[in-house]
Amino acid sequence: MSGLRSSILGTLLPGFEGTTLPEWVERMLGEGLAGVCLFGENIVSPAQLKALTDAIRAANPSALIAIDEEGGDVTRLFYDRGAPYPGNAVLGRLDDLGATRAVGAAVGRALAAAGVNLDFAPDADVNSNPLNPVIGVRSFGADPELAARHAVAWTEGLQAQGVAACLKHFPGHGDTAQDSHLALPTVDAPAEVLRSRELVPFAAAVAAGASGARSVMTSHIVLSQLDPGTPATFSRPILEGILRDELGFDGVIVTDALDMAGASGSIGIPAAAVAALAAGCDLLCIGTKNTGPQLDGIVDAVQAAIDDGSLPSARVEEAAGRNRALASWARAASQSPSSSGAAMPDARAVASTFGWTPEADEALTGPGWTVVRVDTAANSAIGVVPWGPFSALAGAGVHLLGHEVVEASWRDEIEDIPAEAYVLVIGKDNERRPEVVALIDTLRARHPRVVTVDMGWPGADPRYAGVATYGASALVGEALAGVLAERGVRS
Repeated sequence: MSGLRSSILGTLLPGFEGTTLPEWVERMLGEGLAGVCLFGENIVSPAQLKALTDAIRAANPSALIAIDEEGGDVTRLFYDRGAPYPGNAVLGRLDDLGATRAVGAAVGRALAAAGVNLDFAPDADVNSNPLNPVIGVRSFGADPELAARHAVAWTEGLQAQGVAACLKHFPGHGDTAQDSHLALPTVDAPAEVLRSRELVPFAAAVAAGASGARSVMTSHIVLSQLDPGTPATFSRPILEGILRDELGFDGVIVTDALDMAGASGSIGIPAAAVAALAAGCDLLCIGTKNTGPQLDGIVDAVQAAIDDGSLPSARVEEAAGRNRALASWARAASQSPSSSGAAMPDARAVASTFGWTPEADEALTGPGWTVVRVDTAANSAIGVVPWGPFSALAGAGVHLLGHEVVEASWRDEIEDIPAEAYVLVIGKDNERRPEVVALIDTLRARHPRVVTVDMGWPGADPRYAGVATYGASALVGEALAGVLAERGVRS
């Protein structure tokens, strides 16, 4: 029982509360726990983070220490200030593989210095639905071949630093209209469409051989024409049939967090863990704020499935073995990191990727502006991270008017803006949010000049994305602030 318990624990990757290692995590690491996943709430400073990862590794030298550091809007290392890198959509628009490789390398160096050896990045989704609520600027773009070549380049840069990459979200989350953190999305595309679009980046990563991603993360979405009614995370036809047999992937298959509604909303986390292992997953990302009793419940559920014959013990042993092999690769690779040979894009290079309508290009200049910051409900993957150019604008003396656009409260607040003022509205995913569309329409009716900036993935209507930055990381915000300064935009 003790050996089997160790193997079961060797498939689990929980999160936890706090900035120091809890006793239950330390104990389970000693019993064989595969590792932990760190979140923004676990990090307060580089020194604290390194002390935490040292403690994890002291408890289990083979531990996988994972994090979501995508290098753009989704950041954990820089959760308090925003990432100093361009995100994937900016890199896709720049379309310079050397620059993409350099960003992956910069992220890898930062993670290696912090003691992290597994990064849940890059996002290899093809953003085929521009109104997707959870992917958007996390994707390199809507072109499958572009997304493929940049996913491979980013992976090469990261893994050259001894940090394992994890391509996500297999077999592709880019065509969904729902967020799998909150629901179970369905994609009804035919298999031939999926093979020519969603699967292209993942196939490229496998074809890259030794430099390809060491792990792949599943998505909690239903591909109704591949395995009707079954989320990909629980689908053997998708994971074993397509990822393993068809594409030839032999690395670690990681689940997206099992506490998400798309995975456990109707069955609970223990049952989701059993289903994921049975389908072919190796490393089970449990979620955040997990507890010792919760992990014990998952171990008991897996043990019961083995006892009743519904889950072969060999499947669990295989999964734990793959996870140990991944940790071993990371230890060896971290001993000889290599240079990417290219420079990371600076703010000026980032600004060159911005999309402008002719109207915005003509209007956005000179004094007389009030900036309306539009904050809406945070994307579940991103969390509450500082974004945009607002700190730089405030320092330059530009009048900022912020809004929590979750109700109609903005109608009273914008009454304070003088009728003659020019208004610059800065938001994210503007057209996808009806309340933001209503705000912009109201301002257009009242003011002589209204220019909109969309720091998310812009929709089709240029009225809501006069300037499209394709990201809102700290570096992209710096680039936007620089453009505004050059144009003399001020109060």
